[in-house]
Amino acid sequence: MNYRVNEDAASEVVATIKKQGGTAIAVSADVAVEEDIVRMFREVDEKLGPITALVNNAGILQKQCKVIDLDGPRLQRILAVNAIGPMLCSREAIKRMARSSGGNGGAIVNISSTAIKHGGAFEYADYAASKGAVEVFTLGLAREVVSEGIRVNAVRPGSVHTDIHADGGESARVDRIKDDIPLKRGGQPEEIARAVLWLLSDAASYCTGSILDVSGGK
Repeated sequence: MNYRVNEDAASEVVATIKKQGGTAIAVSADVAVEEDIVRMFREVDEKLGPITALVNNAGILQKQCKVIDLDGPRLQRILAVNAIGPMLCSREAIKRMARSSGGNGGAIVNISSTAIKHGGAFEYADYAASKGAVEVFTLGLAREVVSEGIRVNAVRPGSVHTDIHADGGESARVDRIKDDIPLKRGGQPEEIARAVLWLLSDAASYCTGSILDVSGGK
């Protein structure tokens, strides 16, 4: 369980996993920093052993604004976390999973967003663009590592009740737009997690290079 600043939340997830009989650790790392990523994977090597699954879930957005109001530092941070971070994490995972390197294969799931369908106009065009990069990367990587026994897919969530909306300046955003969703509600994190778990599992053994919408029909 990777976290950047919210150690308490990460520790809570770890405790829940352990309570249910699993093994877990929390590792602090900023996925916008390559050195942090490399250190994180080394710590996982030491404490958990061989990696067979990776979920690239870290993602950020910033205050809602139009493209005309964007600045360079914001764009660099958004792309570093949302796009470059998953690429570097995938690189480190592949080094360990690839059969040609003595690994046992595995699965990678990237988290995209339905924002790519409308481009985040007037609010999060930079965020939507970063998720578009994630989807294209998913397709390319899936073809590149299939012979190494590694499957690569993505989940494309719709509007989900998480704290990320507060970071954008509108904590109740999901409730505001829920009537535009065919199911007339926002999603819950657990609903996204179940889709991710399925793609990681052997039940999805014939899926690679797939983008799975979990969006309430939108």
